Amino acid sequence: MSYTRTDEAYGSSSYHKRARNNYSQPSGYSQRSQQSIQLNYDYEEGQSHQPQQRKVGHRRTVDYTGTVARWRHRRVVCPYSKEPGVVRPRKDYLIDLFPPVAYCDNPISSMTVKFVHSSVNKVRHPVNLVRWTPEGRRLLGASSSGEFTLWNGMSFNFETIMQAHDQAIRAGEWSHNDDWFLSGDQEGIVKYWQPNMNNVKVLAAHREAVRDLSFSPTDAKFVTASDDSTLKIWNFNEGQEERTLTGHGWDVKCVHWHPTKGLIVSGSKDNLVKLWDPRTGKCLTTLHGHKNTITRAQFEPTRGDLLATSARDQTGRIFDIRMMRDVAVLRGPSCDITTLAWHPIHHSLLATGDFNGAIHFYLLDTYQAGAGASLSSVGMSAGGSSSSQNASVAATARSFEPVQSVPYAHESAIWSMEFHPMGHILCTGSNDKFARFWCRARPGDSAAFKDGYHLGHENSQPSGYGADRHGYGGGHGSHY
Repeated sequence: MSYTRTDEAYGSSSYHKRARNNYSQPSGYSQRSQQSIQLNYDYEEGQSHQPQQRKVGHRRTVDYTGTVARWRHRRVVCPYSKEPGVVRPRKDYLIDLFPPVAYCDNPISSMTVKFVHSSVNKVRHPVNLVRWTPEGRRLLGASSSGEFTLWNGMSFNFETIMQAHDQAIRAGEWSHNDDWFLSGDQEGIVKYWQPNMNNVKVLAAHREAVRDLSFSPTDAKFVTASDDSTLKIWNFNEGQEERTLTGHGWDVKCVHWHPTKGLIVSGSKDNLVKLWDPRTGKCLTTLHGHKNTITRAQFEPTRGDLLATSARDQTGRIFDIRMMRDVAVLRGPSCDITTLAWHPIHHSLLATGDFNGAIHFYLLDTYQAGAGASLSSVGMSAGGSSSSQNASVAATARSFEPVQSVPYAHESAIWSMEFHPMGHILCTGSNDKFARFWCRARPGDSAAFKDGYHLGHENSQPSGYGADRHGYGGGHGSHY
């Protein structure tokens, strides 16, 4: 079970008042000792003219080991019970809250809407990238100054910082075997990193900025996307370029290699989403659903049948790669969507971040009144579509509104977000120079939706529900 460390018992002046009243002076004390004791008590009560020390706040800790151990114990004791049990909306049932993997049929229970902590460097720079380490113990943040910062994944405190690139870091990805990390910067440089952050190789991959990169399912190759309007497929072991994919008419902003198939998706500033065959380097099809720059394209990680894209036209879209059809449109944000992330456990849950700093959660298997026609009625031709076909797709694709939002999560654009490998924490990196952590709300915790991140700093309740917009305050209790 999660816990929160607090130091409240000995921090109030009333405690020292009671101690002073119950204090009896032993024999042998000098007058100087009495004055020293009196000065200490007066200082605690604020009567001394010396500057008062800053009050030390508690640090929230998200410890998932207790819930995982209890869930595994339940599976051993009740091997034929598939249901994890009902968690009632009361704090008494906090002990019955299991990891997200225990609720495969209930994705709504894994929405990370409660604020946990804000992390920021001493020298502040916009956070362009956040990536969890494969085991989930640390978070790697990359900034526009070219620095890597490692934060603890449970207590969220600072661990180490290093100068990784000379220019702003724009892309980064872990290999599937968890042995390597690739990073790309504004100058078009790609670097190889070991898990201990030891740099072993440097590639001059592109003439302009590397905007995104992704590993193949076998980790033998990787693909990079650049502002020079090209994609390049590389041999990982040799560091040699194997193929250049051309076809976009402007900067390529994102790329993702399918987790199990030989399929690459890319999105560009020319408003197009393209699917590529990495073996031949040919474009298989072009998706014309968006009307502005594509900011993110990512395959669903658990089943791999869906493709999510986001763009600066204030919408996100879900494509079914089995039918090459635009099956859903994600609406709700009043500004451009800058990034998105699929949940690692629930295939129907994903989160998006927008230019105003808001986080939105979508459930693709929920029914919403006023939605479009059935998914089977939506179609798109391979290789492109005419304007009439685009209008037909827009009219028939099912529309989804956010089931939950955090409208004031950041004060500026969210550039990157990623779920913890276990799915119980979401981390976001923003242009406001903060990396923030979000967790699942506790059962019956109404305060999770009454802080400044949900209501705004001016409208939040003055009772301490996250009144500090920069993460130095907030409620008490265990967090998951």
